[in-house]
Amino acid sequence: MKLFSNTMATIEKGLNYSTLKQKVISQNIANEATPGYKAKSVSFKASMQEAVEQSLNARRTDERHFTFNGRPSIVPGVVAKKNVSFNNNGNSVDVDNEMADLATNQIYYNALIDRMSGKFSSLQNVIRGGK
Repeated sequence: MKLFSNTMATIEKGLNYSTLKQKVISQNIANEATPGYKAKSVSFKASMQEAVEQSLNARRTDERHFTFNGRPSIVPGVVAKKNVSFNNNGNSVDVDNEMADLATNQIYYNALIDRMSGKFSSLQNVIRGGK
């Protein structure tokens, strides 16, 4: 969807990131008592870089300027936290940390949904002719 100068696409990528993070956090909490389970996390840097690269278009006026096109697309990934153990059974899930991440992710998701709703309300207002 090319509405609002790719804003919707950027918000959609943020929602996809938040959804993936929710799944990973849920898996970590569900496997809290599993011996040898290593907690996982989602790489935010890769997700953000992908969203920025796909939403920015710039014209270079000097060869020393950064290029915005031609970079390989980076897919957000799930990374296991290795060489970390919080429990005697080799499990690396810290439930308090996971619950804090869950709350942070929920706030992030709600902010994106609010922003998306605002964009749709603006579009609806334009369609109605400002009434």
